[in-house]
Amino acid sequence: MRNLVRILALIAAFLLIWLYFDFTSEEQEILIPEENAEPQQNQTLEQADESNSGIEMPENGLATLIGKSQQELVDLYGEPQRIDPSLYDYEWWIYAINDHNYMQIGIENEQAVTVFATGNETDVAPFKIGQAASELYASIFADANVNIEYNDSSYRFELSEEDLNTRPIIRLGDVFALLYIDKFTGSLSSVRFVNTETLIKLRPYEMVYRGELLEAGTEAEDNELVNRGIERQILDITNVLRVRHEVQPLEWDDKTAQVALGHSIDMFETEVFSHTSERYGELSDRLEAGEVTYLSAGENIAANYIDAPAVVEGWLNSKGHRESLLNEKFTHLGVGVIEKHYTQNFIEKWQQ
Repeated sequence: MRNLVRILALIAAFLLIWLYFDFTSEEQEILIPEENAEPQQNQTLEQADESNSGIEMPENGLATLIGKSQQELVDLYGEPQRIDPSLYDYEWWIYAINDHNYMQIGIENEQAVTVFATGNETDVAPFKIGQAASELYASIFADANVNIEYNDSSYRFELSEEDLNTRPIIRLGDVFALLYIDKFTGSLSSVRFVNTETLIKLRPYEMVYRGELLEAGTEAEDNELVNRGIERQILDITNVLRVRHEVQPLEWDDKTAQVALGHSIDMFETEVFSHTSERYGELSDRLEAGEVTYLSAGENIAANYIDAPAVVEGWLNSKGHRESLLNEKFTHLGVGVIEKHYTQNFIEKWQQ
Protein backbone atom coordinates (compact mmCIF):
# COMPACT_ATOMS: atom_id res chain seq x y z
CA MET A 1 0.00 0.00 0.00
CA ARG A 2 2.82 2.40 0.90
CA ASN A 3 4.53 1.64 -2.43
CA LEU A 4 1.30 2.41 -4.27
CA VAL A 5 0.99 5.76 -2.48
CA ARG A 6 4.59 6.61 -3.34
CA ILE A 7 4.04 5.72 -7.00
CA LEU A 8 0.89 7.85 -7.17
CA ALA A 9 2.72 10.76 -5.52
CA LEU A 10 5.55 10.50 -8.04
CA ILE A 11 3.08 10.44 -10.93
CA ALA A 12 1.27 13.51 -9.54
CA ALA A 13 4.58 15.38 -9.15
CA PHE A 14 5.60 14.49 -12.68
CA LEU A 15 2.29 15.74 -14.08
CA LEU A 16 2.59 19.04 -12.21
CA ILE A 17 6.10 19.60 -13.58
CA TRP A 18 5.01 18.62 -17.10
CA LEU A 19 2.06 21.01 -16.98
CA TYR A 20 4.30 23.85 -15.83
CA PHE A 21 6.55 23.59 -18.86
CA ASP A 22 4.82 25.73 -21.44
CA PHE A 23 5.49 25.74 -25.16
CA THR A 24 3.86 28.49 -27.23
CA SER A 25 5.16 27.50 -30.66
CA GLU A 26 2.27 25.22 -31.60
CA GLU A 27 -0.58 25.98 -34.01
CA GLN A 28 0.93 29.15 -35.45
CA GLU A 29 0.25 30.23 -39.00
CA ILE A 30 3.06 29.95 -41.53
CA LEU A 31 4.77 33.31 -41.86
CA ILE A 32 6.19 33.51 -45.38
CA PRO A 33 5.27 36.76 -47.15
CA GLU A 34 4.98 37.28 -50.89
CA GLU A 35 6.90 40.54 -50.75
CA ASN A 36 10.00 39.02 -52.35
CA ALA A 37 8.22 37.48 -55.32
CA GLU A 38 10.34 37.63 -58.47
CA PRO A 39 9.61 40.97 -60.21
CA GLN A 40 7.91 40.64 -63.60
CA GLN A 41 9.20 42.50 -66.62
CA ASN A 42 6.48 44.18 -68.61
CA GLN A 43 7.58 45.79 -71.85
CA THR A 44 4.16 47.41 -72.26
CA LEU A 45 4.08 48.97 -68.80
CA GLU A 46 2.60 52.42 -69.17
CA GLN A 47 4.68 55.39 -68.18
CA ALA A 48 4.37 55.91 -64.45
CA ASP A 49 1.74 58.41 -63.38
CA GLU A 50 3.26 60.27 -60.46
CA SER A 51 0.52 62.88 -60.21
CA ASN A 52 -0.41 61.59 -56.77
CA SER A 53 2.49 63.13 -54.87
CA GLY A 54 1.23 61.96 -51.47
CA ILE A 55 1.70 64.62 -48.81
CA GLU A 56 4.30 67.31 -48.29
CA MET A 57 7.67 66.57 -46.77
CA PRO A 58 7.74 67.82 -43.14
CA GLU A 59 10.26 70.46 -42.11
CA ASN A 60 11.52 68.38 -39.19
CA GLY A 61 11.70 64.76 -38.14
CA LEU A 62 13.46 61.62 -39.28
CA ALA A 63 12.09 61.80 -42.83
CA THR A 64 14.35 64.80 -43.40
CA LEU A 65 17.44 62.67 -42.71
CA ILE A 66 17.20 61.04 -46.15
CA GLY A 67 20.05 62.49 -48.23
CA LYS A 68 22.00 63.86 -45.26
CA SER A 69 25.71 63.06 -45.00
CA GLN A 70 27.00 60.71 -42.34
CA GLN A 71 28.89 63.63 -40.78
CA GLU A 72 25.61 65.52 -40.40
CA LEU A 73 24.18 62.45 -38.66
CA VAL A 74 27.14 62.31 -36.28
CA ASP A 75 26.65 66.01 -35.53
CA LEU A 76 22.97 65.36 -34.76
CA TYR A 77 23.12 62.05 -32.87
CA GLY A 78 26.76 61.23 -32.20
CA GLU A 79 28.40 57.98 -33.23
CA PRO A 80 26.04 54.98 -33.54
CA GLN A 81 26.07 52.26 -30.90
CA ARG A 82 27.06 49.83 -33.62
CA ILE A 83 27.18 49.51 -37.41
CA ASP A 84 25.61 46.44 -39.04
CA PRO A 85 26.00 45.50 -42.72
CA SER A 86 22.88 44.75 -44.75
CA LEU A 87 21.95 42.91 -47.94
CA TYR A 88 21.01 46.13 -49.74
CA ASP A 89 24.26 48.09 -50.35
CA TYR A 90 23.85 50.28 -47.27
CA GLU A 91 25.02 49.66 -43.73
CA TRP A 92 22.75 50.16 -40.75
CA TRP A 93 23.79 52.73 -38.16
CA ILE A 94 22.03 51.60 -35.00
CA TYR A 95 20.79 54.21 -32.53
CA ALA A 96 19.08 52.34 -29.71
CA ILE A 97 18.66 55.52 -27.66
CA ASN A 98 16.23 53.98 -25.17
CA ASP A 99 13.24 51.64 -25.06
CA HIS A 100 11.00 54.43 -26.40
CA ASN A 101 13.33 55.79 -29.11
CA TYR A 102 14.95 53.40 -31.56
CA MET A 103 16.16 54.01 -35.09
CA GLN A 104 18.25 52.37 -37.77
CA ILE A 105 19.74 54.67 -40.42
CA GLY A 106 20.90 53.11 -43.69
CA ILE A 107 24.11 54.71 -45.01
CA GLU A 108 25.25 54.22 -48.61
CA ASN A 109 28.08 56.23 -50.17
CA GLU A 110 28.25 58.31 -46.97
CA GLN A 111 24.59 59.41 -47.26
CA ALA A 112 21.40 58.34 -45.51
CA VAL A 113 19.16 56.40 -47.92
CA THR A 114 16.67 54.86 -45.47
CA VAL A 115 15.54 55.20 -41.85
CA PHE A 116 13.56 52.74 -39.77
CA ALA A 117 12.11 54.14 -36.54
CA THR A 118 9.92 52.87 -33.73
CA GLY A 119 9.22 53.87 -30.14
CA ASN A 120 6.83 56.47 -28.80
CA GLU A 121 9.53 59.16 -28.55
CA THR A 122 10.71 58.99 -32.17
CA ASP A 123 9.85 61.94 -34.41
CA VAL A 124 8.33 60.35 -37.52
CA ALA A 125 6.46 63.50 -38.65
CA PRO A 126 4.07 63.93 -40.35
CA PHE A 127 3.03 60.71 -38.59
CA LYS A 128 3.19 59.66 -34.96
CA ILE A 129 3.94 56.26 -33.44
CA GLY A 130 0.75 55.09 -31.73
CA GLN A 131 -1.44 57.21 -34.01
CA ALA A 132 -4.81 55.58 -34.75
CA ALA A 133 -4.95 53.98 -38.18
CA SER A 134 -8.39 55.51 -38.74
CA GLU A 135 -6.86 58.94 -38.24
CA LEU A 136 -4.03 58.11 -40.64
CA TYR A 137 -6.32 56.91 -43.39
CA ALA A 138 -8.49 60.01 -42.98
CA SER A 139 -5.50 62.22 -43.83
CA ILE A 140 -3.63 60.17 -46.46
CA PHE A 141 -4.45 58.31 -49.64
CA ALA A 142 -2.87 54.87 -49.83
CA ASP A 143 -2.85 53.64 -53.43
CA ALA A 144 -2.85 49.96 -54.39
CA ASN A 145 -0.53 50.76 -57.31
CA VAL A 146 2.56 52.89 -56.71
CA ASN A 147 4.17 54.01 -59.98
CA ILE A 148 7.76 55.26 -60.17
CA GLU A 149 9.94 56.59 -62.98
CA TYR A 150 13.67 56.25 -62.28
CA ASN A 151 16.62 56.53 -64.69
CA ASP A 152 14.52 55.94 -67.81
CA SER A 153 12.88 52.85 -66.30
CA SER A 154 9.34 52.37 -65.00
CA TYR A 155 8.35 50.46 -61.88
CA ARG A 156 4.97 49.64 -60.37
CA PHE A 157 4.52 48.25 -56.88
CA GLU A 158 1.24 46.37 -56.50
CA LEU A 159 -0.14 46.30 -52.96
CA SER A 160 -2.58 43.64 -51.83
CA GLU A 161 -5.53 44.41 -49.58
CA GLU A 162 -3.49 43.06 -46.66
CA ASP A 163 -0.63 45.43 -47.61
CA LEU A 164 -2.97 48.40 -47.68
CA ASN A 165 -4.32 47.52 -44.24
CA THR A 166 -1.01 46.75 -42.50
CA ARG A 167 1.83 48.39 -44.45
CA PRO A 168 0.71 51.07 -46.90
CA ILE A 169 3.27 53.30 -48.59
CA ILE A 170 2.97 57.08 -48.90
CA ARG A 171 4.97 59.52 -51.01
CA LEU A 172 6.54 62.50 -49.22
CA GLY A 173 7.97 64.51 -52.08
CA ASP A 174 11.05 62.51 -53.19
CA VAL A 175 10.91 60.23 -50.14
CA PHE A 176 8.61 57.27 -49.49
CA ALA A 177 7.18 56.32 -46.09
CA LEU A 178 6.29 52.68 -45.45
CA LEU A 179 3.87 52.58 -42.53
CA TYR A 180 3.68 49.46 -40.35
CA ILE A 181 0.20 49.24 -38.80
CA ASP A 182 -0.46 47.07 -35.72
CA LYS A 183 -3.77 45.53 -36.75
CA PHE A 184 -4.54 44.32 -33.22
CA THR A 185 -4.42 47.81 -31.71
CA GLY A 186 -5.31 49.67 -34.90
CA SER A 187 -2.35 52.02 -34.51
CA LEU A 188 0.94 52.98 -36.18
CA SER A 189 3.73 50.72 -34.90
CA SER A 190 6.77 51.91 -36.88
CA VAL A 191 7.82 53.79 -40.01
CA ARG A 192 10.44 53.18 -42.70
CA PHE A 193 11.53 56.21 -44.77
CA VAL A 194 13.38 55.40 -47.98
CA ASN A 195 14.63 57.06 -51.15
CA THR A 196 13.54 55.89 -54.60
CA GLU A 197 16.58 53.81 -55.59
CA THR A 198 16.67 51.94 -52.29
CA LEU A 199 12.93 51.26 -52.41
CA ILE A 200 13.33 49.62 -55.82
CA LYS A 201 16.19 47.46 -54.50
CA LEU A 202 14.23 46.47 -51.38
CA ARG A 203 11.13 45.45 -53.36
CA PRO A 204 8.88 45.27 -50.26
CA TYR A 205 5.84 44.54 -52.45
CA GLU A 206 5.14 42.69 -55.67
CA MET A 207 6.63 44.65 -58.56
CA VAL A 208 6.44 44.86 -62.34
CA TYR A 209 8.90 46.95 -64.31
CA ARG A 210 10.01 48.13 -67.74
CA GLY A 211 13.67 48.85 -68.37
CA GLU A 212 16.48 48.08 -65.91
CA LEU A 213 15.89 45.99 -62.79
CA LEU A 214 17.95 47.47 -59.97
CA GLU A 215 19.59 44.80 -57.79
CA ALA A 216 21.42 45.11 -54.47
CA GLY A 217 25.04 44.01 -54.77
CA THR A 218 26.15 42.77 -51.34
CA GLU A 219 28.91 40.17 -51.61
CA ALA A 220 28.20 36.66 -50.28
CA GLU A 221 31.12 36.72 -47.86
CA ASP A 222 29.37 39.48 -45.92
CA ASN A 223 26.28 37.37 -45.22
CA GLU A 224 27.41 35.98 -41.86
CA LEU A 225 28.01 39.48 -40.50
CA VAL A 226 24.67 40.57 -41.98
CA ASN A 227 22.89 37.72 -40.21
CA ARG A 228 24.51 38.43 -36.84
CA GLY A 229 23.43 42.07 -37.17
CA ILE A 230 19.85 41.09 -38.04
CA GLU A 231 19.73 38.87 -34.94
CA ARG A 232 20.66 41.78 -32.66
CA GLN A 233 18.25 44.11 -34.43
CA ILE A 234 15.44 41.62 -33.87
CA LEU A 235 16.26 41.63 -30.14
CA ASP A 236 16.33 45.46 -30.08
CA ILE A 237 13.02 45.91 -31.89
CA THR A 238 11.33 43.11 -29.93
CA ASN A 239 12.23 44.87 -26.69
CA VAL A 240 10.88 48.23 -27.87
CA LEU A 241 7.57 46.51 -28.66
CA ARG A 242 7.51 44.68 -25.32
CA VAL A 243 8.09 47.90 -23.36
CA ARG A 244 5.34 49.58 -25.40
CA HIS A 245 2.98 46.87 -24.22
CA GLU A 246 4.21 47.15 -20.62
CA VAL A 247 6.16 43.88 -20.68
CA GLN A 248 9.71 43.55 -19.38
CA PRO A 249 12.44 43.54 -22.08
CA LEU A 250 14.33 40.32 -22.80
CA GLU A 251 17.99 39.55 -22.24
CA TRP A 252 20.13 37.86 -24.88
CA ASP A 253 21.06 34.21 -24.22
CA ASP A 254 23.93 32.73 -26.26
CA LYS A 255 22.99 29.06 -25.81
CA THR A 256 19.40 29.74 -26.85
CA ALA A 257 20.67 31.72 -29.85
CA GLN A 258 22.73 28.71 -30.97
CA VAL A 259 19.61 26.53 -30.80
CA ALA A 260 17.66 29.12 -32.83
CA LEU A 261 20.40 29.36 -35.46
CA GLY A 262 20.54 25.58 -35.73
CA HIS A 263 16.81 25.47 -36.49
CA SER A 264 17.07 28.23 -39.13
CA ILE A 265 19.94 26.33 -40.79
CA ASP A 266 17.92 23.11 -40.67
CA MET A 267 14.87 24.76 -42.28
CA PHE A 268 17.06 26.32 -44.98
CA GLU A 269 18.91 23.09 -45.78
CA THR A 270 15.86 20.81 -45.76
CA GLU A 271 13.44 23.36 -47.27
CA VAL A 272 10.95 22.28 -44.60
CA PHE A 273 9.40 25.27 -42.82
CA SER A 274 8.13 23.93 -39.50
CA HIS A 275 8.57 24.01 -35.73
CA THR A 276 9.28 20.28 -35.94
CA SER A 277 12.59 19.10 -37.40
CA GLU A 278 12.86 15.56 -38.77
CA ARG A 279 16.52 15.58 -37.71
CA TYR A 280 16.39 17.43 -34.38
CA GLY A 281 12.81 17.15 -33.14
CA GLU A 282 10.61 19.64 -31.31
CA LEU A 283 11.71 22.83 -29.58
CA SER A 284 12.03 20.95 -26.27
CA ASP A 285 14.34 18.40 -27.90
CA ARG A 286 16.51 21.10 -29.42
CA LEU A 287 16.76 23.10 -26.20
CA GLU A 288 17.71 19.98 -24.27
CA ALA A 289 20.40 19.10 -26.83
CA GLY A 290 21.69 22.67 -26.53
CA GLU A 291 21.88 22.33 -22.73
CA VAL A 292 19.44 25.19 -22.21
CA THR A 293 17.66 25.10 -18.84
CA TYR A 294 14.30 26.84 -18.59
CA LEU A 295 10.84 26.87 -17.08
CA SER A 296 8.87 27.71 -20.21
CA ALA A 297 9.77 28.28 -23.83
CA GLY A 298 8.33 29.47 -27.12
CA GLU A 299 9.36 29.83 -30.74
CA ASN A 300 8.65 32.13 -33.68
CA ILE A 301 9.78 31.30 -37.20
CA ALA A 302 9.53 33.15 -40.51
CA ALA A 303 11.10 33.21 -43.97
CA ASN A 304 11.65 35.60 -46.89
CA TYR A 305 11.15 38.90 -45.03
CA ILE A 306 13.53 41.56 -46.30
CA ASP A 307 15.12 42.38 -42.93
CA ALA A 308 14.73 42.61 -39.15
CA PRO A 309 12.15 45.45 -39.03
CA ALA A 310 9.94 43.68 -41.56
CA VAL A 311 10.00 40.28 -39.86
CA VAL A 312 9.36 41.62 -36.33
CA GLU A 313 6.40 43.66 -37.57
CA GLY A 314 5.18 40.54 -39.37
CA TRP A 315 5.31 38.53 -36.13
CA LEU A 316 3.52 41.35 -34.28
CA ASN A 317 0.61 41.11 -36.73
CA SER A 318 0.21 37.33 -36.40
CA LYS A 319 -1.80 36.20 -33.36
CA GLY A 320 0.28 33.20 -32.30
CA HIS A 321 3.62 34.88 -32.95
CA ARG A 322 2.45 38.03 -31.18
CA GLU A 323 1.59 36.01 -28.07
CA SER A 324 5.17 34.73 -27.92
CA LEU A 325 6.63 38.14 -28.70
CA LEU A 326 4.72 39.82 -25.86
CA ASN A 327 4.59 36.90 -23.39
CA GLU A 328 5.29 38.35 -19.94
CA LYS A 329 6.75 35.08 -18.60
CA PHE A 330 9.72 35.03 -20.96
CA THR A 331 12.98 36.52 -19.68
CA HIS A 332 15.58 35.69 -22.35
CA LEU A 333 15.77 35.47 -26.14
CA GLY A 334 18.01 33.81 -28.69
CA VAL A 335 17.71 34.57 -32.42
CA GLY A 336 19.17 32.68 -35.37
CA VAL A 337 19.17 33.92 -38.98
CA ILE A 338 20.46 32.44 -42.23
CA GLU A 339 19.43 33.18 -45.83
CA LYS A 340 16.27 35.04 -44.75
CA HIS A 341 15.18 32.16 -42.50
CA TYR A 342 14.42 33.52 -39.03
CA THR A 343 14.00 31.77 -35.68
CA GLN A 344 13.24 33.40 -32.32
CA ASN A 345 13.54 31.14 -29.27
CA PHE A 346 12.12 32.55 -26.04
CA ILE A 347 12.77 31.07 -22.61
CA GLU A 348 11.81 31.72 -19.03
CA LYS A 349 14.95 31.00 -17.03
CA TRP A 350 15.03 29.20 -13.70
CA GLN A 351 15.27 31.70 -10.86
CA GLN A 352 18.51 31.42 -8.92
